[in-house]
Amino acid sequence: MKSANIPYLPQLAELDEERIIQLMEEKATRQSIDHVNWPQFHYKPIAAYSIAHDADRIYIHFFVRGNCLKALYTEDQSPVWTDSCVEFFVQPPGSEFYYNFEFNCIGTCYAAKRSSRDDFALLTADELAQIKRYPALGHKPFQEMEGLFVWDVLVSIPFSLIGLDGKNLPDSIRANFYKCADGTILPHYLSWNPIETPKPDFHRPEFFGELFLQKP
Repeated sequence: MKSANIPYLPQLAELDEERIIQLMEEKATRQSIDHVNWPQFHYKPIAAYSIAHDADRIYIHFFVRGNCLKALYTEDQSPVWTDSCVEFFVQPPGSEFYYNFEFNCIGTCYAAKRSSRDDFALLTADELAQIKRYPALGHKPFQEMEGLFVWDVLVSIPFSLIGLDGKNLPDSIRANFYKCADGTILPHYLSWNPIETPKPDFHRPEFFGELFLQKP
């Protein structure tokens, strides 16, 4: 099982997008999303995430370099996993629930609280509005394009949306990070922590890695 530290950077809350990215470039933890779990989906774009937190939020900066780019969906709770997509699944310690946050390359979000793939409650519009997204590509949709593309998206998620109190954080949480694009000409399913299932399935908390939360 992989693990990573989440640095505590209290100044993040006071910064704009550009300065958040600059600070995270210097001080956040960065790891690759590079595990090909299912050989029949062998395409492997370059993908990574950087992660940090302040008193109230987790900040994740996703980076991708690969062939093909697609962003059809602009309304939250749409099937963004069929576009060029990055994902963060997380589970608080001792909880029967986990949370999935999925973002296409223009920042559209699909998110839910789950006990399994099939048993879930979608986050409300008010909850989704609390998730900040800064896609480098902007927010306008486009059809799939072929070629080599580099893109990134910065997101910040309140601890309250994953069942945590920022003033009383646990030592660690369990999580996984993904890169996928189900509906493109090069479908792929990469993960940070390996998944041991016969076919693509990201909804498997038993294969989550561990993220250690640095305290103030």
